[in-house]
Amino acid sequence: MKTYPTRTKSVATLVAALLFIAFAATGLAQTTTTPVADADKTEEEVVKLEKLTVTTGYRSPKAIDQIPGAIKLITTSEIAGTQILTDDATAVLSRIVPGYAPATQAMNNTGETLRGRVALRLFDGISQTTPLREGSRNGTFTDMDVVGRIEVINGPSASEGIGAVGGIINYISKSPEKEGSEAVLRSKFSIAGYDDEDSTSWRVGLNYYHKSGNKDLVVGTSFSKRGMSYDANGRRQGMSQSGSINDSESQNLFIKAGHTFGENNNQRATLTVSRFHIEGRGNYIFEFGDRSLGIPDSARRGRPLNSKTEFNDFNQYALAYNHANLLGGSLNVQIYKASQAMRFLTEDGADRQDPLIAPLGTLVDQSEINSQKRGLRSSWSHKELFGVAGLEVNTGFDILDETAQQILALTARVWVPPMNFTSNAPFVQASYARGPVTVSGGVRREDGELQVDNYTTTYFRNRVAVTGGTLGYQETLPNAGLIVRLPRNWSVFGSYSKGYTLPNVGIPLRNVNTVGQSVAGILDLQAVIADNKEVGVTWNGKKASFNASYYKSYSDFGVTLTVDPVTRDFVMQRRPVDLKGWEVTGEFRPNKMFKFNATYSHTKGMTRTTETGPLTRQMGMASISPDKLNLSATWKFSDKGSMTLYQDNLFKRDINVGASGEERTSGLTLHHLTVNYATQWGDFALGVENLTNKFYILPWSQIDQFLNYFAGRGRVISLSHTIKF
Repeated sequence: MKTYPTRTKSVATLVAALLFIAFAATGLAQTTTTPVADADKTEEEVVKLEKLTVTTGYRSPKAIDQIPGAIKLITTSEIAGTQILTDDATAVLSRIVPGYAPATQAMNNTGETLRGRVALRLFDGISQTTPLREGSRNGTFTDMDVVGRIEVINGPSASEGIGAVGGIINYISKSPEKEGSEAVLRSKFSIAGYDDEDSTSWRVGLNYYHKSGNKDLVVGTSFSKRGMSYDANGRRQGMSQSGSINDSESQNLFIKAGHTFGENNNQRATLTVSRFHIEGRGNYIFEFGDRSLGIPDSARRGRPLNSKTEFNDFNQYALAYNHANLLGGSLNVQIYKASQAMRFLTEDGADRQDPLIAPLGTLVDQSEINSQKRGLRSSWSHKELFGVAGLEVNTGFDILDETAQQILALTARVWVPPMNFTSNAPFVQASYARGPVTVSGGVRREDGELQVDNYTTTYFRNRVAVTGGTLGYQETLPNAGLIVRLPRNWSVFGSYSKGYTLPNVGIPLRNVNTVGQSVAGILDLQAVIADNKEVGVTWNGKKASFNASYYKSYSDFGVTLTVDPVTRDFVMQRRPVDLKGWEVTGEFRPNKMFKFNATYSHTKGMTRTTETGPLTRQMGMASISPDKLNLSATWKFSDKGSMTLYQDNLFKRDINVGASGEERTSGLTLHHLTVNYATQWGDFALGVENLTNKFYILPWSQIDQFLNYFAGRGRVISLSHTIKF
């Protein structure tokens, strides 16, 4: 094996230590990178404005202090700060949202759960998730430069249905903020290893904003090329079978055009087009490591035999209409169409073989998931309904029609047959605020239908003929909450909500291997229903804030994932799931120069080892991350520049020791650094990911799945430049 000289770590370690000692003398750490202040408003004012309201889960602006739950709003500056370090689509969630699991550093987001459950991902309110066949590839669907903020709702709400059992993550696109035209050009160059020929990456993106009276326009386009990543020992990262971002190219086009009209400009129409494509370049072949010897999987130069390149292809089109004064309330209607396709790398495992095509053990194939969605989302909200001060009502109706399937692309075999799901879902949500108390409640009625035609399983599953059929999914989803605002800027809340999703339908469909089966008789296709309870406390002061919450989530017929000993792929099991956890976040701003933040999360999940019996098996990395502590500190050393030091900590965990499901995962501490500086030639930013060049195995790779033993990236140095004109 080729060896590489180890880079010195002493200087980087000393810098990290000195910075943390200096910052710790003043307080806790802050995750927000401080970019150069806007010409019209200070960064502190921007943050206050952005934290005022959210729309996710309510379809109309709702003040955060009126929502009984743990809400996280990720601002534009926080997104930009993470982009200085990495363009990984989910890295900002892992770093800032306490209950979100560590990022995979890949195109796939396997194990990236929110409080132990898969969250519903939205882009401008449109689902990017495919619960019919969840392939854990829905976290990479657009270029983050077009995202203005991310709203994270922990737990389901009455106005969002299928897929929201674990919470909601809504990426909201940017809009023009001032009259006239402005273009923002951002370029970035990174070097991530020891071999300059293949370790460099670059990206260039241009966003154009225009606002003139009652018309506005956003056009964003970008192109990026990624090289290979290296671990801290100089070994190339492996090519993830579930989708790698190494050796890839991506293109993005985003257009949003709006027109305001009508009496007092109280009506608005918005047309949005989003086209995103990321694809591997096919220059590397998977190279096995050795888990027993601690040698991670890697990659070597070469063209994969008889394969197509892996990709994510996400396109969506939406037309939205808003009437701000219809029957005294505000009407929002959105119609959309979305096409989502995900192709995986080639595999030659037992479940790919078919002697009618090639001798056993010689056939390679690669799977591809395709989903077509179309739907309507509507809501009408009214404040002070019936003249009652403090009473707000929000009601609406959603329609969804989705067809998804999974094929084996090289041989044109059907692996998961086409599944068509239709849903009609009315909802109503109300809140009443009186003095220091706000009470809220709502209900959503899901009325869905899943239709699957007759199909035949693959050779590995005995070519079984399965009788198709139609399944009905009806469920009433209530929620209730209470907020009490106390003296001295304290408040407490409590909430209850019921979550609902489909159980990754494609897995039990493709795994049928006995004759006489029908779609209607597959027990595993029943919906996942979860009861969520949460209590919390919040304090907001002039220079600091503090939030803590405790939650419980129970599903009698939940979903857990285990690894098939033959295919090394995930197998779904339907057993009770009992989740409990707590989170703490704190922020401290002693003066205009320093900002500090800390987030801590702990989640524990229990399920059964067998079909019956007590809940004694602790759930592992496939569903629940170990305890996580993220710290950061920002120093604004001048009006033109700032520096942020991050520390990400994942704690050691040993579960089910000596029993079924035993897992031992090691702890991890990483440091990252960003520096911003504004000049007359634009804003420059330096990012250093894994500052001390520490070697580690990625958390999700510490459990033995199929070809997943990957080390994390070593030190990555990035230089970004942003200019407005």
